[in-house]
Amino acid sequence: MKKRITILAGLVLFVVLGWTAGWYFLAGQIRQQVDLLALADGETSPQLQCGTLDVAGFPFRFDIDCANASLVSGDLLVEVPGLRASAMVYRPTHIVASAQGPAQLSDAFTGQRQDVAWATLEASLRLDGWRISRLSVLASDLSWTDRLFGETLIARSPQVELHLLDIPEQHNAEAGRAALAGYMRAQDLEAPGIALAPTNAEVELELTALPDDIRNWGAVPLLPDWQQAGGKLRIIGIRANDGSADFNASGELSLDAQGYPTGAISVDSLGVAERIGPYIEEPWRTLVLGVPGDDGRHKNQLTFAGGGISSGLVPIAALAPLF
Repeated sequence: MKKRITILAGLVLFVVLGWTAGWYFLAGQIRQQVDLLALADGETSPQLQCGTLDVAGFPFRFDIDCANASLVSGDLLVEVPGLRASAMVYRPTHIVASAQGPAQLSDAFTGQRQDVAWATLEASLRLDGWRISRLSVLASDLSWTDRLFGETLIARSPQVELHLLDIPEQHNAEAGRAALAGYMRAQDLEAPGIALAPTNAEVELELTALPDDIRNWGAVPLLPDWQQAGGKLRIIGIRANDGSADFNASGELSLDAQGYPTGAISVDSLGVAERIGPYIEEPWRTLVLGVPGDDGRHKNQLTFAGGGISSGLVPIAALAPLF
């Protein structure tokens, strides 16, 4: 009897030691992967640095805390007081994350300084293998403020949600490409700069030909890779209506070999031209929104090609390449 108890105790001790060693090994690998993000160049792939990085949660979770985080992408710098991500050891394909605000945004090229604040900001990511199955981001009491000269509220909303869902029928396992459907909704959105009263705004889109393994994101420059794979951004609908004005847009865009957007977007609006009149002078306002019809609605098609935007056959502006 004593021998059996001794053997059982030895097995339990072996399992505990093995589990402990495995957890700390994986925690070290997680820390190493996060540290590698700080070695990115910030141009072809974003650079993430943590003031302090902690991996905890032993024995059944992995909790990653990144305090005083900074994200650099091109000229844009985003600074966040804290980021946190957690996953259960037995369910590593479901990651829950949150962020402390406010986030401070600065652009080294334009000199802009802005804050994005929130009461809560939470995210949930589910993976199918290494392919995104569902990504959801929820924010409450979100506000966006310009701080270049004093404090100017750009927009705010009590509830914003963003969802990315895998489109299984468009997954090409042989080519390693996946497609995502996106949906974003802002409740009671206000934008004082354009006198936008509380309104519900929503965006529906599809992104095709994305790398299906998120571990490969950033391994090569994402946009050139997406262009070469024939990726498309389908704008199913951009819709907003505050009762006195409404706006609708749809279309499809891709990138040409030089990195310029190509495609077309159709816009249809009522009351928007009058709303933005003080901010966009003629003829630009009509070139973008179009000439009003008998019913007062403005309709137009914006064409992207050759490094520029055209309204019909009239060039509006030149664009910089995206890569």
